[in-house]
Amino acid sequence: MVARCLRTILPPWSFEEALETSKIYSIMGRLKPGQALVPRRPFRSPHHTISDAGLIGGGSIPRPGEVSLAHHGVLFLDELPEFRRSTLEVLRQPLEEGKVTISRAATALTYPARFMLVAAMNPCPCGFYGDVKRTCTCTPNQINSYRSRISGPLLDRIDIQIQVPAVPFKDLAAPEAGEGSTEMRSQVMASREVQTQRFHKTRIFANAYMPPRLIKQHCTPGPDAQRLLETAMERLGLSARAYHRILKIARTIADLEGEGAIAPAHVAEAIQYRTMDRKF
Repeated sequence: MVARCLRTILPPWSFEEALETSKIYSIMGRLKPGQALVPRRPFRSPHHTISDAGLIGGGSIPRPGEVSLAHHGVLFLDELPEFRRSTLEVLRQPLEEGKVTISRAATALTYPARFMLVAAMNPCPCGFYGDVKRTCTCTPNQINSYRSRISGPLLDRIDIQIQVPAVPFKDLAAPEAGEGSTEMRSQVMASREVQTQRFHKTRIFANAYMPPRLIKQHCTPGPDAQRLLETAMERLGLSARAYHRILKIARTIADLEGEGAIAPAHVAEAIQYRTMDRKF
């Protein structure tokens, strides 16, 4: 449900974004008669039995896959460990470069694939590891084997990794409503406006797409925040890619709070979003 609601808080897409995505849907014959543009950001949720070609694109006549159909939108992979490992590994290039290249003997085609990846998985095969009310029946080896279906390099490319505990009944039945999509979207749009001004001289429109050069320019934490990040790097054994992604998340948290500088609290929160990097 959270994954499907995510699209409702994303900022409205620009004409250029809509045009790029609509071109892909047009060549796939997915536009309705008389429809010129895709009306809103796409949300794609392929089944875990999908093939490599179905996810990344391919075929005798190379066609776009789900990663391209989710361009400028959301690609949701439910039950992530159930996907074939070879299928998941092909996500590395689009996650890193925002495009996918399909090579054949006679030609090579490149399709855009700049999407937000959202994935969900159980904490263990039985689903109750860490549950305070139900006992997990899995052995440590079973849990490690289950989690190892997702390779380290792919996990490294996922910016935010969080555990979602079971919701208590009193919260499910509570009459009061939480913060709605409208309020969240206004915060996201305000943050995106800050990022648009920050990158106005580039073709980048969000913190997530900053290369290392811009990370050094816009994501330099203060001395206290730097020491905190250094401690986390040493204790958790984080990679250089994880280091850059933590800085980008911390920069986004500061933008959402309207802060110009990255404070230790922003770095600490960003580090907490790397739960899968910690040893079982």
